[in-house]
Amino acid sequence: MLIPTYDEAAFMICNFRSPICQALVLEIGETVQILEKSEGKNQSHNCCGIFPVSYVHLKKSTVTNRGLCETVVPLEDPIITETTSTLQEWGVLWKQLYVKHKVDLFHKLRHVMNELIDLRRQLIQGHLAQDQTREIKRHITVRLDWGNEHLGLDLVPRKEFEMVDPDQISISELYKLHVSSRHCGQQSTNQVYTRQRHGDGCRVPVSHHLFINLKSFTYNSISEDADVFFFLYDTREAKQISEKFMVKLNKNGGPKNPEKVDRLCALFTDLSSKDLKRDLYIVAHVIRTGRMLLNDSKKGPPHVQYRRPYGCAVLAMSDVFHTITDLKEEKDFVLKVYTCNNENEWYQIHENIIRKSNTKYSAPSTNYGLIISLQLLRGELEQIRRENQAVFNRALALTRKLGFPDVILPGDTRNDLYLTLERGEFERGGKSVQKNIEVTLYVLYADGDTLKDCISLGSGEPNTSEYRSFVLYHNNGPRWSEMVKLPIPIDRFRGSHLRFEFRHCSTKDKGEKKLFGFAFTPLMREDGTTLSDESHELYVYKCDENATFSNQGLYLSLPCCKEDFNSCPNLPANLPFQRSPKETFWVSTILCSTKLTQNVDLLALLNWKAHPERVLDILGRLRQISGEEIVKFLRDVLDTLFCLLDDNTDKYGPLVFQSLVFIINLLRDSRFYHFRPVMDAYIQNHFAGALAYKELIRCLKWYMDRSAEVVRQDHIQEAMRALEYLFKFIVQSRILYSRATCGMEEEQFRASIQELFQSIRFVLSLDSRSSENLVFTQAALLNSFPDIFDELLQMFTVQEVAEYVRGTLGSMPSTVDIGQSMDVVKLQSIARTVESRLFFFPESRSILLPVVLHHIHLHLRQQRELLICSGILSSIFSIIKTSSMESSVQEEVEMMVESLLDVLLQTLLSIMSKSHSVETSRGQRCPQCTAEITGEYVSCLLSLLRQMTEIHFHHLLNNFHSKEELKEFLLKIFCVFRNLMKLTIFPRDWSVMRLLTSHIIVVTTQFLSPALHKNFSEADFDFKVWNSFFSLTVLYINQPSLQLEALGPAKRKKVLDKYGDMRVMMAYELFRMWQKLGDNKPHFIPGMMGPFLGVTLVPQTEVRNIMIPIFHDMMDWEQRKNGNFKQVEAELMDKLDSMVSDGKGDDNHRELFSLLTQLFGPYPSLLEKIEQETWRETGISFVTSVTRLVERLLDYRDCMKGDEMENKKIGGSVNLMNFYKSEVNKEDMYIRYIHKLCDLHLQAEDFTEAAFTLLLYWELLQWEDRPLRDFLHYPCQSEWQRKENLSRKILHYFNKGKCWEYGISLCRELAFQYETLYDYQSLSWIRKMEAAYYDNIIEQQRIEPEFFRMGFYGRKFPFFLRNKEFVCRGYDYERLEDFQQRMLGEFPQAIAMQHPNQPDDTILQSDAQYLQIYAVTPVSDISDVPQLERVPERIKSFYRINNVSRFHYDRPFHKGPKDRENEFRSLWIERTTLILSRPLPGISRWAEVERREVVEVSPLENAIYVVENKTQELRTLISQYQHRQHHGNINPLSMCLNGVIDAAVNGGIARYQEAFFDKDYISSHPEDTERITHLKDLMQEQVHILGVGLAVHEKLVHPEMRPLHKKLVDQFHMMRTGLHHGVPLNLQGSIRHSSSSLSSHTSSEAGNLVIMTDGLMGEHPEEALHMQVRQTSLLHIMRKVSMSFVGQGSPSLPDKAKHNREVMILLPSHRERANNSMYYNMAENGQNNHMQRALLQQVSPCKPCADPHMNLPEKGHFLMHCDAFHHQNSDPPPALPVRSLRKSPLHPIPGSPTSPQSALGGSNSTLSGSASSGVSSLSESNFGGQYPDPGPIRNDALEPLPSHLWSPPDEYLASPYLHIHYGGPEIDSVDQVRPFHYRSPASHPHTHPHPHAHAHPGLDMHLKERIEGLNLDESTETTGTTAVTAPRGLLDIIKRNVSVEQEDGSTLFRN
Repeated sequence: MLIPTYDEAAFMICNFRSPICQALVLEIGETVQILEKSEGKNQSHNCCGIFPVSYVHLKKSTVTNRGLCETVVPLEDPIITETTSTLQEWGVLWKQLYVKHKVDLFHKLRHVMNELIDLRRQLIQGHLAQDQTREIKRHITVRLDWGNEHLGLDLVPRKEFEMVDPDQISISELYKLHVSSRHCGQQSTNQVYTRQRHGDGCRVPVSHHLFINLKSFTYNSISEDADVFFFLYDTREAKQISEKFMVKLNKNGGPKNPEKVDRLCALFTDLSSKDLKRDLYIVAHVIRTGRMLLNDSKKGPPHVQYRRPYGCAVLAMSDVFHTITDLKEEKDFVLKVYTCNNENEWYQIHENIIRKSNTKYSAPSTNYGLIISLQLLRGELEQIRRENQAVFNRALALTRKLGFPDVILPGDTRNDLYLTLERGEFERGGKSVQKNIEVTLYVLYADGDTLKDCISLGSGEPNTSEYRSFVLYHNNGPRWSEMVKLPIPIDRFRGSHLRFEFRHCSTKDKGEKKLFGFAFTPLMREDGTTLSDESHELYVYKCDENATFSNQGLYLSLPCCKEDFNSCPNLPANLPFQRSPKETFWVSTILCSTKLTQNVDLLALLNWKAHPERVLDILGRLRQISGEEIVKFLRDVLDTLFCLLDDNTDKYGPLVFQSLVFIINLLRDSRFYHFRPVMDAYIQNHFAGALAYKELIRCLKWYMDRSAEVVRQDHIQEAMRALEYLFKFIVQSRILYSRATCGMEEEQFRASIQELFQSIRFVLSLDSRSSENLVFTQAALLNSFPDIFDELLQMFTVQEVAEYVRGTLGSMPSTVDIGQSMDVVKLQSIARTVESRLFFFPESRSILLPVVLHHIHLHLRQQRELLICSGILSSIFSIIKTSSMESSVQEEVEMMVESLLDVLLQTLLSIMSKSHSVETSRGQRCPQCTAEITGEYVSCLLSLLRQMTEIHFHHLLNNFHSKEELKEFLLKIFCVFRNLMKLTIFPRDWSVMRLLTSHIIVVTTQFLSPALHKNFSEADFDFKVWNSFFSLTVLYINQPSLQLEALGPAKRKKVLDKYGDMRVMMAYELFRMWQKLGDNKPHFIPGMMGPFLGVTLVPQTEVRNIMIPIFHDMMDWEQRKNGNFKQVEAELMDKLDSMVSDGKGDDNHRELFSLLTQLFGPYPSLLEKIEQETWRETGISFVTSVTRLVERLLDYRDCMKGDEMENKKIGGSVNLMNFYKSEVNKEDMYIRYIHKLCDLHLQAEDFTEAAFTLLLYWELLQWEDRPLRDFLHYPCQSEWQRKENLSRKILHYFNKGKCWEYGISLCRELAFQYETLYDYQSLSWIRKMEAAYYDNIIEQQRIEPEFFRMGFYGRKFPFFLRNKEFVCRGYDYERLEDFQQRMLGEFPQAIAMQHPNQPDDTILQSDAQYLQIYAVTPVSDISDVPQLERVPERIKSFYRINNVSRFHYDRPFHKGPKDRENEFRSLWIERTTLILSRPLPGISRWAEVERREVVEVSPLENAIYVVENKTQELRTLISQYQHRQHHGNINPLSMCLNGVIDAAVNGGIARYQEAFFDKDYISSHPEDTERITHLKDLMQEQVHILGVGLAVHEKLVHPEMRPLHKKLVDQFHMMRTGLHHGVPLNLQGSIRHSSSSLSSHTSSEAGNLVIMTDGLMGEHPEEALHMQVRQTSLLHIMRKVSMSFVGQGSPSLPDKAKHNREVMILLPSHRERANNSMYYNMAENGQNNHMQRALLQQVSPCKPCADPHMNLPEKGHFLMHCDAFHHQNSDPPPALPVRSLRKSPLHPIPGSPTSPQSALGGSNSTLSGSASSGVSSLSESNFGGQYPDPGPIRNDALEPLPSHLWSPPDEYLASPYLHIHYGGPEIDSVDQVRPFHYRSPASHPHTHPHPHAHAHPGLDMHLKERIEGLNLDESTETTGTTAVTAPRGLLDIIKRNVSVEQEDGSTLFRN
């Protein structure tokens, strides 16, 4: 049978899984509500499941919010419940800290969570005392708040450590709880809000305590028992301020009592803050017990022990405070013990040590001494005892302060007499030496018995019955200054006396102690007073050892001192003891007793009946009695005063009243504040003056009535301060009288009280501005007035007391009639009135509230004392909130609304504006404009609004006299509400406060909106009020605190359950009011378009659906008004841009695209409504434009995030900028994004792109004087000035970007403008700049960048990148692998594509990111690049790589079956050309690919292309090394030469010979005859260039690299031989020069390079005469040269189109760029060849680093820049570091789509792209352009030269390799070598042929002489090497083909 249960919940203690389908699946920590239970199973709420009881822990619980959303709350301490839920929430966040690498916070939070678990366990166990439980809760809340703060969670407001319910307290109180939780830790609410009732004077001081622990005393010279005395000493006042702490040690330095091991500790108590500021020292005196002299065993027998001084140690408390920085921190200190040089100075040894009088003491020989630990504690002693139980359990010795502490507690009973033996003067007594005097002290009672244990040498040791002083050796005038405490019982004090016995301690063998005198003193005098606190000189009486003191009466009758002698004039002659007139003894006493007094006047007052005639005199002197004495006898004194009053009222009444006032005010002192309960107890239990009230009222009224007349009002002010206790006495006296007389004279009493209050009102109504004393009197009265309410309530009804109080408060003058100081006092009195018990009664509150509100209203109107007023209002609202839960407060709220609402709004507006202005100006902070005041008044306003009901709002809105007043009120309250949401009134983590504020605002708005519609619609329409309302609603809905989507699930559910979605509530209100606008809607179009758009950004479907009709309305009304909605569109786009592009990272923007797509996108949306309109087409166009803008804006915002890379930011900016220009034509936004893009370029130091970006704005401006407004950072200026300033800025950026060619054209434009205006100064400046640019072009080095093609595929990319391809201009020195790594870093989620093929639709539409990257080669758009031979390489290279919009890349493939013998016969190239949308460089380093063209290149054309480019690369590199003045690193040259020459060993160009020079191939491909010839010419040309390179290499090679050089020479011979054998006889020796790209890569020096070689002809040199040679005519050459000058040339040529802005920049033609990549050469077996090994061993900054185990794709390119530089530079350019090829951890991207392995199936043949090819890669080359067109073939031949002209100089004869010689005096580089000439293939008819060499009829005589002088010698090499000869027919070939350039630049051709 199932038993229903509703008060139990199960908490899972273990995970539960069950195969039973009905079973619940439960996790540990979950809570299950138990509805029914039975034996064996439990049925859970909302589930048909079961689970075993053993898996859960059952708790008694309660169910809140019963129904569908009911919640189970366990019946346990709320702090335990909060800790449990908080730990669960932290557990999730704690793991996220680890993921986010916040390691420090991760470990701290784990530690705090463990502490919370432990503290929670202690609470649950419930075995703690009440104080311990409170302390545990405090620790828990501190840790909870710490964790919430560091995790960014909400602040939890607490009251008494428990969470508060915001519905149960006022908002003012809730605000203060937030403040206290944030700033004051976990204080209780009472502590936070209890104001000091008696001003600063009643603040109880905090006691301090010093804990001292003696750890050890190490010494090596005493070897006797010792006593150590610690005490605190004030060196400024030279007095001891504490008792002594005594430690008894044995001769080994340990405690004499074994039980005290590790327990030698004391606590110096009751130190005040003033004491800690004294010049305090810890002093330690060491007194040994043993022989008279420490090192003299003869002085006294060993069995006689003397107390002898040994040493002293001191420690400054200032050093202690400096070392101990935290409370309860314990630190160790070492005290050196110093010994006294002269025992006569012992009494002041500590003073000498402190003053460092080192002649009077001796330092110890070692650092040994006292080791102590100290600890500072603060608080009440009982609290410290609870907090440090371990310390108090160590037999702690409490060492008290001398005298009373600052705070005297009533129950603190003390009776201590502190006696100090000061000094003595004694006679020598006939001895030759002075005495060794010891003093023995006894305390004796009147009967002669010695009082036991009444002497204490110090705390820490038990009391004794006698005290023996230490002995000073041979000293008749000893000074001891030794203090002892005499704790004599109070009942034994009267009649007791002290006796001091003086003995001489002999040092002879017997060691006798002979008594020679004594002194005595009674403790109390005959008049009942004790010994006064002063020094006393006692008489010394003679005696001997035989003297007996059994009858103390014998000497007590004697005078003990001089004062006693004077009072006994008649002494008998035969005294039992004779006084020694020359001997005296001084002692001093300090009494600290709560029962005894030393004051004679106090005793006389208490015994007034003995001398009634002295009463008036005694009462007059009462003020002179110490307060300590009065409070000790407080009850007795009060009884005496009221007895005097009853005895004779007329005689004693005024003096008794004054005395009573004095005593009452004495209790206001902080020292005696704790005696106020004693006074209260006396009044309630012991006071018996039934008639006293009459005299007290009379005297009090008399004082008040005299306040207007008396000048000195001190006594009146004192009476006003004592008002509280005076009324206590008056009321209690009347109660006693009424009780005794059965209520007689009631009317008289009421009349007297009425008259008294009239006097009070009279005092307060006086004008005090002219009398300062009167001000103080009124202030004293107002301060004390609220304290009498509780007393009056004992005698009068609540209404009567309230009437008295209202009359009194109403009598106070207004604010303008009194000074500021009285303002404060008056408001403080009102504040305490509101806090009093009287105000809690509804009956009295209705009477008092109007007058209180009146005064507050006056102050708020004048903006005075705002902080106090806010405190009063907070108290009022708290009381009303509490009362509203029990009874109706409608009338009170109505009063507050009428009096306060308007002035509260005005005050808040004033405070907010001042606060804002102070923050803006950052000036002096206004104390009344702080966030504290703002928060106080906001909470007051919210409290008032929350208390208002619909009735209150109805009355409020109907009470306005005019619509203007209502309008002003609505504007005020709407403005305040807007400021609450805009300003940071409440911190972000005050979630409770923020949500409550939002709830009140929306409810208030719902109450106010009908009045807005009713009064300000239609004919009375007021735009200002409506606009304020709409602005409020928009701000409200967009509040961050209301965005529930950002909250966790638990918190979101909690908010929705409590408040619902308040955004929806406000959105409905907005929609309702919009619909009520009617015909006034156009007033808000398009102005409210942006704000309403902001509402749609809220990720809430219902809010968005509410806003759709409003947008439709706006468009419809705009269409009706203007026939279109351009304004709506423009405004919408502007707001979209500002919201998204300037977003600060709010979470709303993350879903902006999806939200606006739903709003402006497909059905159901705004588009659905547009479909039904007549303006359908324009509406759809509008939606489309907005949608496209949103896509780009979102991309832009994502790109502009702080952690994104610059490339993405620039791409997003370009995309958005182009949209504004091309699609929506918004020029201002376009210009704005131009400058944003420019700023991004400048941040990335892309100065060229920044210049091109600014050029866009430059082109929009005209050279006109039209004035322009200020815009962005531009001031108001003319259009001409702005364009000029822009021009200068652009020139600056072109200069920094080293693009001087572009700047030159702009210089000319500026020069023309200056020249037109005759501004010669500016003209001179711009011409100088232009000249400087020309110099920079020639002289400065520029790095040629690489270009890379990128493809972005997949839907996860931003819109502007998605499924598009771009070409990027790389950074300086950036190579492919660097670029790949950079792009993968920018797109970490991207997947690298491993092939160059175009992706299919699967990839394009996938929800991923695919990235495809490879290198591309620029193809100059201008075919006629500067081609003059003398144009320097650095000039020509600029035009090859700039203003380029075409790029290509190659992909090798085999067409048909692959040729197994020689794969190059079937190797084709697929060449893809990319055409960009704009040239590079431009406004971005990226440019989108507009279209692509694909062509196929045959194997033979590919071979021509490869050989020609490798030759060009050799030319460029050799030229650079020839120009260098200083020979630096030659690794690049060595590797390049080795790459070509060494490849011959493994095939090299021989593979081309095999493939294309074969007879079968030639016969089967007759159409390729010209191309085959062209290839042969290129091979011959390459051999020539290699010869030049080896000559240069020989000059520069390092001696250690000579073996490598020799190897290259040997392989070069083999290469020539292979070429000789592979060339047909009729083609051998046809050495021709073409104007190939060599001229584009060399410098412009004049002269010819003549290359002498041998072995190029076969065995039949005469067959060379039959070779066909290309020819050209001079006319054809000149025509070509003249054509090359048309429209191009140097930038300095005249610009015929300079007046046309569209032809501003004229760019010379471009040319293909040479290859700058090379491969490592590998042997066929894959091993490094000798050249690589040598390079790796050479020490060089350009040392290459290759991994021999890498395969080819992993190695990629070995890239290197070899930029040309001017030949006049004296310094070579810096050597560029060779890149290290290492494996990348990222996905590998193929270096190019022409990867040899993928294209050739992994073949390692020599020319397939392998490392041993000897030429550049077939497919991965980075040099571009189409195949250069060859010229026509020359048929003419040169005349043969004599063979002797071929004789080389002697220095060349020894060289085994090709010799070179320069034909002219300035010919020193390969730049002058005339390239071979060839004809272009038939497949490229569209390309222009290269110009021929210049013909000339003459021959350079210098060259002619050289040739004629040559002798050609035959040379033969040894076996294994082909014999190389120089055939005679070669001379004819040279004579027919060499062209010579003369010094004047003309060219000589010899035909």
